[in-house]
Amino acid sequence: MRVFIAGLLHETNTFAPFPTGLHSYALAGIFHGDGSKAHTLISPVLSVWRRRAEELGGEVVESLLAGAEPSGPTLRHVYEALKQEILDDLQNRGPMDMVLLSLHGAMVAQGYDDCEGDLLHVIRGIVGRDCIIGAELDLHCHLTRAMVDAANVLITYKYYPHTDMVPRAEQLFSVCHAALKGAVKPVSAVFDCAMTGLFPTSAEPMASLVARLCKLELEDGILAASLCHGFPWADVAEIGTKMLVIADADVALAERSAKEFGLAFYRQREALALPMHSIDEALKIAGQESGPIVLAEASDNAGGGAPGDNTQLLRAIVERRLGNVAAGCFWDPLAVSICADAGPGARLALRLGGKIGKASGDPLDLEVTVKRVLERHAQSGLTGPVEFGRSVWVRTGNDIDIVIASLRTQTLAPDAFTGIGVPLDGKHLVTVKSIEHFRAQFAAYARKILYVTSAGALDMNFAALPYTKRSANFWPRVADPLGTPDL
Repeated sequence: MRVFIAGLLHETNTFAPFPTGLHSYALAGIFHGDGSKAHTLISPVLSVWRRRAEELGGEVVESLLAGAEPSGPTLRHVYEALKQEILDDLQNRGPMDMVLLSLHGAMVAQGYDDCEGDLLHVIRGIVGRDCIIGAELDLHCHLTRAMVDAANVLITYKYYPHTDMVPRAEQLFSVCHAALKGAVKPVSAVFDCAMTGLFPTSAEPMASLVARLCKLELEDGILAASLCHGFPWADVAEIGTKMLVIADADVALAERSAKEFGLAFYRQREALALPMHSIDEALKIAGQESGPIVLAEASDNAGGGAPGDNTQLLRAIVERRLGNVAAGCFWDPLAVSICADAGPGARLALRLGGKIGKASGDPLDLEVTVKRVLERHAQSGLTGPVEFGRSVWVRTGNDIDIVIASLRTQTLAPDAFTGIGVPLDGKHLVTVKSIEHFRAQFAAYARKILYVTSAGALDMNFAALPYTKRSANFWPRVADPLGTPDL
């Protein structure tokens, strides 16, 4: 058994104010055949596949592993070069019995609205119909027809925050290996829920829906069931929430199961809407309750392609003279450089944020004291450490602790603050530039969590997003796009 493994991941916000170049991939690490042995956010998936194949006595051919922080479309020549490395390795070292790919599912490049569909289609042309092709996808993927047609098995994460990347990698290998041995014959069916939104799985009704999704996979004849939430901030044709069911040689079972679950999800659409608060509303609520209260600054989440340098929420906190606050993590390499040059203990006037584009808003002028400079700051991630690069901790006269980083990434864990020295014990407010992944490690800390909208790059009013390529018949733009169907 010869198994080819590779990974190319990017969650593309086509509305983001800057494109994604090769340097963005290099910052996260570009691995040429050894990514499964690295220690990065995206390495564990390939590590699983290598281990499983070698345990069965198979030969593993490992190609590229590359990913970049969410941002605008990848430059055309960069995508084509990364794709070509995978294709060259596949052609030069074939034939293969199985191809396993770690992909995001919402990657867009200049000239390519569906990078995953493009890559899978070309790979299918190289390996032929007898080779088993499987891909693990982020649940925020665009499930396109090209992807489904080219792959034998597609499986997405079930949880948001994404705490199950490794279990899904195990599942994908098992189903693909069974298909290779002829023990199963995967057939796929897709149901389009005609919805766009964000659907965290920690709270109800999503928690129960995910439990039902897991039970569906235990039914006879069902090999895999994936709810593809979709990624809202991409102007591409095949966007939106879709249900994918893979059955064993039974297309009717796959279609019926996908439709039943898809409609059950659809009927909960109003209850599924993420509760958002304006800055004023959130601060009013916070002022009436004891802390610690975590304010998730959803609109400026680097994990969705935002710059991470909007200061609107922090400005409101400063203007209200609120203290006992920790805020982070802001992406502002210039501010980091100025503070680092000044050194710990220095007091200075600092202009923070507001640098990348219109969604960055205005900069905020502060009088700060540099508390600490860390040449290589990192936080705990979902599957491993996530780098902030050179970072600083500064404090205002109103007792607001601010973490500023050189590398753009969302705030995931309390050690984004404590790791550079910011004390979180006793804080009334902690603001995090994230939408949902922070919950995995902040939930145990926070007495209350509030989602806050600002003028950042991620417009949370999904009905008003300026799509030009998709059908306008989707919720929440249309109250009942499926016409209240019956089971």
